[in-house]
Amino acid sequence: MRKRRFFLKLIMVLCLFLIANTVFALLAYHATTWLYSRLGAEPQGFWLQLGTVIGVFVLFACSAAIIFLIGLNRQRNYWDTIVDALSRMAKGDFDVKLDLKADEEDQFGQLIHGINHMAVELGELERMRQEFISNVSHEIQSPLTSINGFAKALKNINLPEEKRQHYLDIIELESHRLSKISENLLKLTSLESQHHPFEPKQYRLDKQLRNVVLALEPNWLEKELDFDLHLDNICITADEDLMNQVWMNLLTNSIKFTPNKGTISLSMRLDSDRITVIVQDTGIGLTEEQQMHIFERFYKADQSRTATNGGSGLGLAIVKKIIDMHNGTITVESKLAEWTRFLITIPIVSISARANE
Repeated sequence: MRKRRFFLKLIMVLCLFLIANTVFALLAYHATTWLYSRLGAEPQGFWLQLGTVIGVFVLFACSAAIIFLIGLNRQRNYWDTIVDALSRMAKGDFDVKLDLKADEEDQFGQLIHGINHMAVELGELERMRQEFISNVSHEIQSPLTSINGFAKALKNINLPEEKRQHYLDIIELESHRLSKISENLLKLTSLESQHHPFEPKQYRLDKQLRNVVLALEPNWLEKELDFDLHLDNICITADEDLMNQVWMNLLTNSIKFTPNKGTISLSMRLDSDRITVIVQDTGIGLTEEQQMHIFERFYKADQSRTATNGGSGLGLAIVKKIIDMHNGTITVESKLAEWTRFLITIPIVSISARANE
């Protein structure tokens, strides 16, 4: 298609060149004839043709010079506009859009399209950065305010011992929450970098899931929860430590948001070369809007609950990033006040996305 357009343009240029030279020849012939008549000279043969050729050359040179100057001025305006746009982007202004008319098939058009696309992407990154900074500031400020307030209250020498211990418990809880936020931020930043270790190896997935359930046994026994396991003997190739964080985060959330004497089920389904792990609980559930944002950083589906349990809103963002690194998918289904189900699908032989770059 591109070659066809090139040949069509070439033919058009040759036709225009031929027409222009024909017009120039006619103009030169009449001009020289008029000039000879004014001078009273009547050259013949070679000298007549030479005068016509010189006239054609002069007309062609003048036309080419005018076209060149117009094109040069237009090109200078184009480059000045592009340099100005790049300068604005360098200063952090990404509200840039070049409206220069150009064919997207040629190199100049591709340059303009690339600059416009870069401005949009950088603007989106800047928006995300500002939102991320705002969220981090808010999340850190909340526990710091609590710690500061209750620390001042403890200075009261007449404070009853019961209240003193209560305030100390709150300070300890908020300190733990602040530490958890910092830890998760560092973990998420590391996962998003190009240097986080990714070491896939073959291991028993069902054994890993059972070990996570056993590690969390004190938590679910305290709430008298029933664990329903349907796990087959299946081996996968993945980063065992990273996947352990996935199951730990998901099951911890299920335990946290499932009322006493509820049920958590853990099962797996094998589909060709992919394995789907299903984590379902009889917890508080999620609305459709909450399901849309549940994997976003700092998003908290239940603000009242997370304020007391130390949640940072980063756990599921970390889970999503780890699953993406394994070329897998994670989705959520839920019915408010009844149940929530997470479906995690990964290849049996997983390869990091970065390994393909």
